[in-house]
Amino acid sequence: MAGKRPSLAHLGVFVCDLAKMERFYTDVFGLVVTDRGVGAVFKNELVFMSGSPDQHHQVVLSSGRKADTPSTIMQLSFKVETLDELRDVHGAALAHGATDMVGLNHGNAWSIYFYDPELNRIEVYLDTDFHTPQPCADPLDVTKSDDEILEETRALIGRLPGSMDRRDYVEKMKQLFGQG
Repeated sequence: MAGKRPSLAHLGVFVCDLAKMERFYTDVFGLVVTDRGVGAVFKNELVFMSGSPDQHHQVVLSSGRKADTPSTIMQLSFKVETLDELRDVHGAALAHGATDMVGLNHGNAWSIYFYDPELNRIEVYLDTDFHTPQPCADPLDVTKSDDEILEETRALIGRLPGSMDRRDYVEKMKQLFGQG
């Protein structure tokens, strides 16, 4: 690719019940509604939401999904910084109607997965200090202590060839991206 690589900035989700989904994403993820209205070209009702003051929107909810239409979203991923933040989202999501909660230890990340009220798959995760070849998924119990989770992760990466310190992996990737 010539020039600078585009970076993912935001995403849009077709929803059935705009008000219900707005409440879910504001209550569970703390997203702030930055704008709303009817699209000028695509005449759907839109709710623009962000979790960052320097981004007008990171998520756009759009009317237009029929009630009998299944989601086509594989997953929407949100990143947190600590296991305590992951635990907080876990509790908030369940309290606001999330279903099918699953915790997974990917070695390179600790994740929870669940469905929002309209059955869109959500992942919330934080990076670890390790790289593990993917796919990799051991169970993750967020009720365990940080030390117990770290110990389980060290055991996981210890048995998987190709695992390494995250800093070493990032240096390898810089070579791949032509930045080293």
